[in-house]
Amino acid sequence: MFEIYDGQLNNKERKLYREVELPLSVVLFDMETQGVCVNESALKELSVRYTEELSALKAEIFELAGEELNLNSPQQLGVLLFEKLKIGEGRKKAKTSKSYKTTAEELEKYVDEHPIIQKILRYRQVQKLHSTYIEGFKPLIVKGKVHTTYNQMLTSTGRLSSANPNLQNIPVRTEEGRELRKLFKASEGNVLIDADYSQIELRLLAHFSGCQELISAYCAGQDIHTATAAQVFEVPLGEVTPQMRRNAKVVNFGIIYGMSAFSLSKDIGTTPKKAQEYIDRYFATYSSIKEYLQGNVESAKNDGYTTTLLGRRRVINEVKSSNFVVRSFGERAAMNMPLQGSSADIIKIAMINVSKKLKDKNLKAKLVLQVHDELVIDCPKDEAEKVSNLLKTEMENAVSLRVPLTVEVGVGENWYCAK
Repeated sequence: MFEIYDGQLNNKERKLYREVELPLSVVLFDMETQGVCVNESALKELSVRYTEELSALKAEIFELAGEELNLNSPQQLGVLLFEKLKIGEGRKKAKTSKSYKTTAEELEKYVDEHPIIQKILRYRQVQKLHSTYIEGFKPLIVKGKVHTTYNQMLTSTGRLSSANPNLQNIPVRTEEGRELRKLFKASEGNVLIDADYSQIELRLLAHFSGCQELISAYCAGQDIHTATAAQVFEVPLGEVTPQMRRNAKVVNFGIIYGMSAFSLSKDIGTTPKKAQEYIDRYFATYSSIKEYLQGNVESAKNDGYTTTLLGRRRVINEVKSSNFVVRSFGERAAMNMPLQGSSADIIKIAMINVSKKLKDKNLKAKLVLQVHDELVIDCPKDEAEKVSNLLKTEMENAVSLRVPLTVEVGVGENWYCAK
């Protein structure tokens, strides 16, 4: 277990560099060299399916429009929708470009006014999946594998990023997006083992804030979203509905990112006033969390930066800006950086420890993917049980917090099945 050094900040940064970032670079090199296998037949099937659907959608849109146009042209699309088809009552052109807004967020406002809107939104969705994740991957496949490049020092929070291809932005919010994980498979005769930290940022929030309600809930193994729903919506635990839990989940994670009442109201489908009531109840229940988050902002204003669990700094000059929008961004960053950055620190420690244990035990299993709070190992079937236990143990014991770190492990022939 990594011992959190309690000395001066410069010493903490030196320790972070020498004991985390330097050894991690070797782990990342091994992962990039190893690569992850791609199911090329599944890739071809998806390519055909998406191509056929795009062609059918385009024909349907042109028929509804009564003309052919460039669907990737916001100008042509805006004229068609708002001038010819007269969609929407508040048809205002953006002041900067003097053109109609045709973003997905804007078009969704008019989805019930004309069937062409839903067709256009679907066309864009499929086009992105096809161009980014199908056609975009094809030229990057070498001997049945893709070898992503992990950027170790690119992000301001310390998180790893991935490029060529970017394997960290595979969509997970829709079933169709999640199915793209079927494209990544285990090597011949192997399985993929996927391990994911459960609510690591909320657990870090409990640790940093010292919030006894959250700490007690996590130590007792309670479902934190259900517990929050009971508090926010003022109902007994046994009467929390699935929808209440989903909304409470939005509240829990929204608090971490400094979400406003207006944004929360849009996400859970209520009024800004009601959303503010939910936020107020949350902070009334978990009062130390509000103090902690406000303390992060004040610290950033005084020191010019915030730090993670291991002493990683992020300079946040925006908190001192006279511009409200810029200052608000800085305040949100100050609230979230210690949480997101610390989760990055923790999984880096876990990666180093897992890689070392696999080598020490002469196991053939190899780390092949890291996606934020998630690790994936390509593992011989006869090692699967041993490696699953090793992975779970090392991830859960990377550091010692006031609450337990928990990891969910899955095994499957491809990334989708393992997840």
